[in-house]
Amino acid sequence: MSFIKFAILATLGEVIGLRIRTGKYFQKGFGVLPRALVWGFLGLSLKAAFDIFASGTPVFLENVGMDNASTIITGDFSFKKVLVSFSISVAINIFYAPVLMTVHKITDIHIVNTEGNFGRFFTRMNVLSIIQKIDWNMHWGFILKRTIPLFWIPAQTITFLLPPEYRVLFAAFLGIVLGVLLSVASLKKY
Repeated sequence: MSFIKFAILATLGEVIGLRIRTGKYFQKGFGVLPRALVWGFLGLSLKAAFDIFASGTPVFLENVGMDNASTIITGDFSFKKVLVSFSISVAINIFYAPVLMTVHKITDIHIVNTEGNFGRFFTRMNVLSIIQKIDWNMHWGFILKRTIPLFWIPAQTITFLLPPEYRVLFAAFLGIVLGVLLSVASLKKY
């Protein structure tokens, strides 16, 4: 289900972002199907990361002195639950999000290089060449340095306050927000 939720909702976010940037919902070479496939697999990796960090971070907090963090995150809303949720969000956004965002950028460039063609998407990807094409000022200066602390950490704090069965769906909806944020940033040159 994580694959499907992200394939639909995060791709919708990119389509809305395209509309904001160009005034069109579809554009030759945009590659809706390759983008949906990539988002589906990113959604699977995100589900795994959610499980790993939502389980591991409370154990870490217990090891450094916070009693019952593993129980607190599954309990009723409280200040301590917000603290544990915030800790999970910080951990996932420091250790996992930069990798996810960079892989996403690499696949975006590959989609553009293959002109959005679904069949050509499966051709060999020259990662070294693609990495050299990344706008690192945008990727580091806005995507990583600004969106992680100012948007993703607060948003994922809310995510981890939700029951586990709603976290991936909420994160997929955040994919729509991501599409809009990136489009607005590209118009303003961040």
